Amino acid sequence: MTDQLQAGPWLAPGEPVDLTNCEREPIHVPGSIQPRGVLLAVSEPDMVVRQVSRNLADVVGMAWDDALGRPLADVVGLVPAEAIARSASAFGDLRERNPVELVLDCDGTPCPVDAILHRSVHTPDGRTLPATGAALPVSGQPVTPSASTLVIELEPAYGPRPFSFPNTYQAVRGTIADLNRAGSLQALYDITAEAVRALTGFDRVMVYRYDADYNGEVVAEAKLPELNSFLGLHYPASDVPAQARALYEKNWIRLISDVSYTPSPLEPVDLPATGQPLDLTYSTLRSVSPIHCEYLQNMGVRASMSISLLRGDRLWGLIACHHYSGTHAPPYATRAAAEFLGSTLSLRLVDRAEDEEHRRALRVRSTMAWLTAAALDEERPLSETLLGRPGLLDVVPASSVVVSLQGHTGGAGVPLASELAAALARWAARQADDVVSTDRLPLVAPELDVPAELACGVLALPLPEGQYVIWTRSEQVHSVDWGGDPHNKAIAEREGDSIRLSPRKSFDRWRETVRNRAEAWTPAELAEAGELRNNLLEALYARSRRVARTALTLQRSLLSEPPDPDHLEFAVRYVPAAREAQVGGDWYDVFQQPDGATVLVIGDVVGHDTEAAACMGQLRGLLRGITYDSDDSPAGVLSRLDRAMSGLELKTMASVLVARLEQTDDELARGVTRLRWANAGHLPPVVAGPDGQIEVFDGARADMLLGVEPTAQRQDHVRTIPRGSTVLLYTDGLVERRDQLFDAGVDRLREEFGRIWETPVGELADQLLARMLPDRAEDDVALVAVRLHPQDRPA
Repeated sequence: MTDQLQAGPWLAPGEPVDLTNCEREPIHVPGSIQPRGVLLAVSEPDMVVRQVSRNLADVVGMAWDDALGRPLADVVGLVPAEAIARSASAFGDLRERNPVELVLDCDGTPCPVDAILHRSVHTPDGRTLPATGAALPVSGQPVTPSASTLVIELEPAYGPRPFSFPNTYQAVRGTIADLNRAGSLQALYDITAEAVRALTGFDRVMVYRYDADYNGEVVAEAKLPELNSFLGLHYPASDVPAQARALYEKNWIRLISDVSYTPSPLEPVDLPATGQPLDLTYSTLRSVSPIHCEYLQNMGVRASMSISLLRGDRLWGLIACHHYSGTHAPPYATRAAAEFLGSTLSLRLVDRAEDEEHRRALRVRSTMAWLTAAALDEERPLSETLLGRPGLLDVVPASSVVVSLQGHTGGAGVPLASELAAALARWAARQADDVVSTDRLPLVAPELDVPAELACGVLALPLPEGQYVIWTRSEQVHSVDWGGDPHNKAIAEREGDSIRLSPRKSFDRWRETVRNRAEAWTPAELAEAGELRNNLLEALYARSRRVARTALTLQRSLLSEPPDPDHLEFAVRYVPAAREAQVGGDWYDVFQQPDGATVLVIGDVVGHDTEAAACMGQLRGLLRGITYDSDDSPAGVLSRLDRAMSGLELKTMASVLVARLEQTDDELARGVTRLRWANAGHLPPVVAGPDGQIEVFDGARADMLLGVEPTAQRQDHVRTIPRGSTVLLYTDGLVERRDQLFDAGVDRLREEFGRIWETPVGELADQLLARMLPDRAEDDVALVAVRLHPQDRPA
């Protein structure tokens, strides 16, 4: 379907040729182009030709060796050179101005061409960075270019000039309207395939989707009636090697107008500015591996084009176009319109997937909240609560679920024998994980000898004292139709004294029956099962106060260890009150968001009983879910949490402080970090500066408690804190006494903090608790201390 690989000099002497070797081929620097156009590499800013393709005379009328070292105007003419220079010097992405429409003078005959531009930036350390516009940063670090090369690709423009953009626009506009009205994923695929074929004129256009292992499936097809269908065929991941996929994620469209082409080499071989081959990642004429061309020829294909489909930055699939009746070269404007349709399809797919996932997550969240609340009814066995409707099969769809809790065992769905359930529970317990899962139990645990039709997929939650929750999925026997035998992806052929890798020659439908596999557990299902485990531990503890081990497991589950970044050091503590119920409504949480910020949470649910603890667990889970992958500020997070409490009818109130530790590169250089927080009726942060100066951030107003008014306004507060500072968050049990007010307790905390601020953060937390609570705490206490190291953490 796409780039295959040829054995080459990247192999060590005597190393055998196989697919693993070929995946190392540097296909982004082939040293040649497809001859449907010509390439010139021009130094900037002097605009002197430094590298050209040997076929230069085919388009420009000048021999390649005569062009080297000469100004661009001498090679293509003054007016075309000025047009190229204007486009290259304008602000923004070069791709937005492609193609530059030129007319060259070919021995007195006007020759229209499309000039397609991109730029390679050369850094002082000798790297070459392919860039579509100006110099780009690499890995988040600024790049200081020492020089740049403007890459100019000239394609002859056949047909009327200029290309009819209004017609193209009308075709694209109609298709986008159709995509917006599509009622299913299949409709999205079918509409796109038909539109790209109508736009580009290829004999066959396919929408090609990858699975998690990058095996591909043709999910939609538009073709000439006389062609056999590829719809439903699968192709192995080796048909698209990893480095080819990496290129497709950067350059979204590739055309081979003639698979039998003879490559035109670049001269000189290495770009003089770098002494390295020219990076053609963003080149439209980039030569492809000869094995790929042979692969296409084996399929009877004479020309091909592919368009990337992306989800975020990751390759999701391709729109693959094949032509059988001869060479085929849609003009650049047509290709750009087809690329736009591919991008539109990608966005629609992402929107639909996110919308479906959001609806599913809301359904599960509602069920989880109901189960958590129902679990507080200690008059009803917990297993009975979980197996009702709604129940565990509404949280995680499965063939069966079986639970064993507090001496009660039961199940729902397809019945499982008690001996089988017990064997699965023992196996899961040996894995030493909170959530254990597999979609191929007969393969990973053959010693269990479990029939695949009963339990091929297993998702288990091992719990204290041998208790458990186990979901099972039966074997999903299915047939996969491959485009040729996937186990014979390539063959080695002898040519004289050498051996080369040749792609398979047969693409006949090859059916494989897949056994011992169940439907895979999704990442979302695994995460929700883990959250359910925490809620179950909470319910078990509330029902079994006398079981110390359950209490310890609950505390560790709810109050997890914080992350361990190099620039931060945490100490987290939880001290239960001196009462029988060892769990109350106080909690903390510390986690990192995808953008690198660290979130600190401290909260206290009103009340001192098992109901308060249950509400605390729900709020903690809701808050973490809302916050983790959200762009909301702390104030926005608290507003969303307040609305969720109202919508889910969580009849409780709580004080919560949510904070983010944020740091830009500039702040890192200046040795400071931003603390951004919002406060719903909680106590203020206390900060010890690197000089020991203690400050209570009580000048920032605390907003209304959660659970009072869901439309209450929330406000963010921001302070810049020097590196070396220590931030302290705490609940009221640390500073409140029957014989003293909050203010007196906070003043005492300031004094005690000031005496020990230089102590290592773990010892600091313990000493503060010992000094502030010489006797057993009258109320629960949660505490988070974070030390902001000036640089990397000291050894």
